[in-house]
Amino acid sequence: MKTISTLLFCCLLSFNIPSKAQESSTQRLNQLMQDFPVMGLSVAVVKEGKVVHSQALGWKEEGTESLETTDLFRIASISKSFTVTALLQLVEKGLISLDDDVSNLIGFQIRNPRFPDTMITLRMLLSHTSSINDQQGYFTLDAIHPEKNATWQEAYNAYAPGDGYEYCNLNFNLAGAILEKYSGVRFDAYIQENILKPLGLYGGYDVDQLDKSRLATLYAYQRDSAKFIPSPAAYVSKSEELKTYIPGYSTPIFSPTGGMKISAPDLAKYLLVHMNYGKVGKVRLISSAHSKEMQTPLSSDENYGLALWKTDVLIPGVELVGHTGSAYGLYSALFFNPEEKYGFVVISNGCDPSVEEGYIRVIRRTIQILHEEWILKP
Repeated sequence: MKTISTLLFCCLLSFNIPSKAQESSTQRLNQLMQDFPVMGLSVAVVKEGKVVHSQALGWKEEGTESLETTDLFRIASISKSFTVTALLQLVEKGLISLDDDVSNLIGFQIRNPRFPDTMITLRMLLSHTSSINDQQGYFTLDAIHPEKNATWQEAYNAYAPGDGYEYCNLNFNLAGAILEKYSGVRFDAYIQENILKPLGLYGGYDVDQLDKSRLATLYAYQRDSAKFIPSPAAYVSKSEELKTYIPGYSTPIFSPTGGMKISAPDLAKYLLVHMNYGKVGKVRLISSAHSKEMQTPLSSDENYGLALWKTDVLIPGVELVGHTGSAYGLYSALFFNPEEKYGFVVISNGCDPSVEEGYIRVIRRTIQILHEEWILKP
């Protein structure tokens, strides 16, 4: 019979010995980071309803501070799904509808001048089928306001609303303002109270309310010099702009289209909500029907639903649902398989932006490594 001390030793030994999957994936990810310029890489894997692996490699601050799994990143366009999830909560309360006229919702004219009689709906904003573009910018709603921008007409494409697809950040900054108007709560605070807090996640859109020591510096890779350049604009304080904040209009300062700051493991816990059709554990954020609607493509050309799209290119022959992000040198990805119940979060705070099969090569290959090591192997 084993003694208590022997049993304790065995338990400690098993706790400290990395799994074969962890050893193999670490080795392969380290090799990937040697093969291609990468500043830092934070990853998480979900399987069977929980986060089964999280890991950080490389630098948080180049040459001085290693990246940790608890570090926060501005995740860029993955943020769009938070905005849609929040808006669907208002839909379920009967406050708005996906088929409402955006002009009525936002409080000024949103009409393609070539098709003045065609209504632009909230659903069109959230699926990038509104015919709106980013040519006039998207950091302020003045870009598309007829009374504030003499060239507002250029913010619209030549096709009718609902007849074409163009990825557009202004769509989601408009959507964030609508969330604010109809919830009666400032955008960042609404997301905090109705999505992050119920799930027990740390993050948010207001950088001044976060622990700045946990923010991972973002780096843009310059191919001509083969150097990484810091991007301080990623985490700029909005305290001055908040002094003249207009609810339901100034919302773009928080960037509903790309401003969420969160760690990879916490983003993976959020992923579970959508993988499980609106619910994780005892917390339901949106109905199963609305969650499935987010994942159902409205544009056959792009397989894009409501802030989520389907792709079989990241892992050849395997269909995943999710979103990517890119800003200030950061590249991010959140993808999952809702049928087989697994998924991945991959975030790099700086890497070679070479594209492979339509996706950033480092991000795509990282997902493939995680899939092979944590999902395919027994």
